[in-house]
Formats: sequence, structure tokens, C-alpha cells
Amino acid sequence: MSDHREPVIVRWPGKVPSVQSGLSALLADYHLRTQAEKGEAVADVDRLPDRCRAEVLDPRDAFADDVVLVASSGDDVVGCLVVTAPDAGRCEVKRLWTDPAFRSQGIASRLVSAALAHAADNGVDTVRLSVWQWRTGAIALYERLGFTVTASWDARDQLVCMERAV
Repeated sequence: MSDHREPVIVRWPGKVPSVQSGLSALLADYHLRTQAEKGEAVADVDRLPDRCRAEVLDPRDAFADDVVLVASSGDDVVGCLVVTAPDAGRCEVKRLWTDPAFRSQGIASRLVSAALAHAADNGVDTVRLSVWQWRTGAIALYERLGFTVTASWDARDQLVCMERAV
């Protein structure tokens, strides 16, 4: 049994002051872990690739055209997901991340479900995503939620592209 309170999915940016700093911390964890998993570990945010560092330092600007969903528990931001702006009936889900202390509580599933609902509300026909092939748990989650592997639209090696009709 966990003493964590039930996480709540909220749309960001909201009026909660701690959301941006909490989101930045989650994005830092996401990018630092990804770099390490790719065999390109860096010691801190300052050494991340420019695009990744920009997301961590100013997520409001980096995702200005997108919708960012966050899961919070009390005052803590414990999960995040970005839904890109619709384009030709499609949008993309990216940066799904849950604080390791809050994993296995359904937060990622609820974030993806909230993203799918947002996409449907905005006339999107297809939601797509890409995930590193070594993130087998994430791939299994996406498959459980109805995503299927599709032809890649991204040339990066070891990236699995998936999509789902809304």
C-alpha cells in the first residue's frame, strides 16, 4: 500500500505555480535517462543537446503550440505528456514520463487516455508517437491502449513508430 495521494491529471499551463518547476524536473529526468540509455550519458542538464535543454529550462516556450498534460499528487508534479498541435488530422504524443516513485499506479495510462480525449475533442483522426525500442514497458502500455507499430516517419535508429485511430 502506498501513502501517495491519488494523482490528478490537469492541463498545463494552469494556475498552479509549482507546475512549471515540477514539469522541468520531470523533463530533466526524462532527457538525462534517455541520453544514458542511448549510451550518451551526460552529467547534468547543461550538457544536454540544445533542443532537450531548451525544453527543461523553459517548457512553456518549448511547448507553446502544444498541450502539456501533467499528473499531480498534492503539490507535486508526478507525470507529464505532451500532445502536439493537430496537423492534417494527426497529432503526436511525446515526452510521456512518470516520476519513478509514482510508477505502477496507472498514471501513464491516464495521461495517454487524457491525450486521446483531447485529440478527439479537437478533431484529430490519428494519434502517433515514437518510442525507443528498449523501452519495452512503454511499448506494451501503448499496445494495451490500442496503438500499433507502423512504418517509421523518423530516421533515428532504434525508434519504434506507433499510431492509433481516435
